[in-house]
Parts: sequence; structure tokens; C-alpha cells
Amino acid sequence: MSPPRPALSEQPVTQRPPAPTSVDKAVRDEVSASDAGKVFSPVDFLHLGTRAAVDKALSRLAAAGTLRRIARGLYDVPRTHKILGPLLPSTDEIAKAIADKGSLKLQPSGAYAANLLGLTEQVPMKLAFLTDGVSRTIHIGKQSILLKHTTPRNMATAGRISGLVIQALRHFKQAHVDDQLVAKLKTRLGAQDKAVLLEDASLAPAWIADIMRRIAEDGD
Repeated sequence: MSPPRPALSEQPVTQRPPAPTSVDKAVRDEVSASDAGKVFSPVDFLHLGTRAAVDKALSRLAAAGTLRRIARGLYDVPRTHKILGPLLPSTDEIAKAIADKGSLKLQPSGAYAANLLGLTEQVPMKLAFLTDGVSRTIHIGKQSILLKHTTPRNMATAGRISGLVIQALRHFKQAHVDDQLVAKLKTRLGAQDKAVLLEDASLAPAWIADIMRRIAEDGD
């Protein structure tokens, strides 16, 4: 009777990384064609494949450094300043990606609306938007983006210059809106913008509607 053969030592199985799929390539091609600072969400690539396949493709691109994950479900094409180093994407790019991701409307509000109109110089660390979606806060680097659910009436002017003016005036409050501020808005807004203010004045609170008409009227 022959002696039993010694057991073969178990060799560790080397796992190969998953092979790129056609979805990987298609997502990579679209990302490669985009400018630095562009912000994406998975929704932007659903025309290329399933959500699961797109998520995997984005994760691989992030692991490779082609994309940077800036928040849950949000990625950007990294951009770097030769002195300042890695830069965050612009607020406009972030807001557009958030809106597209959830099929939301967004309206800048508070101090951010005033800043966009040039009425204040300081950009607030917490950027506030009214939305028809759920309220939440998104943290990107040291900056916070606050989404606050509001009524359909408040969102009726979202994306229009009138919406920005309404929210900026709300921020200053009636008692602090003086002739100087009205004059600033008269100077900064063009004829087409002023026509929109007149068109949308009925959607604003009465005191703001009166100021919108003052801004839009000819003369001082």
C-alpha cells in the first residue's frame, strides 16, 4: 500500500481587477471631453448604461484620479491652481449638478442672492438655495450648500432675474432697503431684466413688488 500523498499547499488566488466594460469606456470618453471643474452626477450618464454600471464606472474613475468625489453622488473633473493647489468647482456647476441629479428647481436666496447681484462683496460660507425638493445641507470642502424647501409660489420665479431680486430684497428686509440700494439695482440691471421685474411683480410680496416697479421705471 503506497503512502498517502502530501496535501498540496493552498496557493493564494490573485484577484484580477474587473475588466473595463463598454459603459466604463463611454463614461470615460464623456468625462475626458469635459473641461476641468465640470461637475457630474450619475444621472448625467444614465443614457450610457444602468445605474449600477454607471456607479461602478464613476468609482473607477475616482480611484484613478480622473474624477474627484466631492459629495455623495457628485464628482468633478479636478482642477489645480499652480499656487493654491486643488480648487473646488464653481457654485454654479455644483448647483446645476444638484438640480439635474434630483430634477429640482433651485433659487439662490439670502446673502448669496445679494452677492450675485453685486449688492454685497462677501461670499457667504453657507450658500442658501430655495428648492421644490427636500431640505438638506450638502458639504463640499469647507463650504456648505443649504437647500431649503419652499412653496410653489416662491419657486415661480426660480431661474429668473426677478427671483434673484426678490430673494435679495427679502434678505435686506424692508426697513433696510433704501434709495441707494434701489439705485444700485437700477444701474446693474438692463432693460430686459427690468421688463422681467415688471412682468413678475405680481408674484412678489406687496412691498417687494413696489420696489421692483421702482427699479424698472425710467428715470431716478
